[in-house]
Amino acid sequence: MNINLTLIAQALTFAAFIGFTVKFVWPYFLRLIEERQKTIADGLAAAEQGKRSLEISTRQAAESVKEGRDRAAEIIAQAEKRTAQMVDEARTQAKEAGNREKAAAQAEIAQQVSRAREALREQVAALAVAGAEKILRREVDAKTHAELLAQLRRELR
Repeated sequence: MNINLTLIAQALTFAAFIGFTVKFVWPYFLRLIEERQKTIADGLAAAEQGKRSLEISTRQAAESVKEGRDRAAEIIAQAEKRTAQMVDEARTQAKEAGNREKAAAQAEIAQQVSRAREALREQVAALAVAGAEKILRREVDAKTHAELLAQLRRELR
C-alpha cells in the first residue's frame, strides 16, 4: 500500500469536515437536542403538575360535596328543630287560650252566681218585708219581731 497524495488529501478533507462539523454543525444539533429535551422535560413537569392539580381539585370537589351534604344535614336538623319549636309554641298558645277561655267562663259563672244571689237576696228581702207587713198587721210584739228578724239574718247568711 502506498500512501499517496490522494489518501492524504482525503484524510485532510475528512479532518476539515470533522472540524467544520464540530465547530458549526454539532453545536446547532446539540442546541436542538437540548431544546427538545427541555421541551420534553417541561411537558413532563406540566403533566405531573396537571396530575397533582387534578388530584387536588378532586379532593377539593369531594370536600365541597361533603361540606354541602353536612350543611344540608345541618339545615334539615335546624328545620326539624324549628318545627318542633313551632309545635311546642302552638301547644303552649292553645293551652294559654284554653286557660283564658276557662278563666273567662269561670268569671262569667261567678258573675251569674253573684247575680243569682243578689236576685235571691232581693226576693228574700221582699218576702221579709211582706212577712213583716203581715206580722205588723196581726200584732205588734217586739219579742216576736226580734226572733223573726234574727231568723231572717241567719237565713240570709
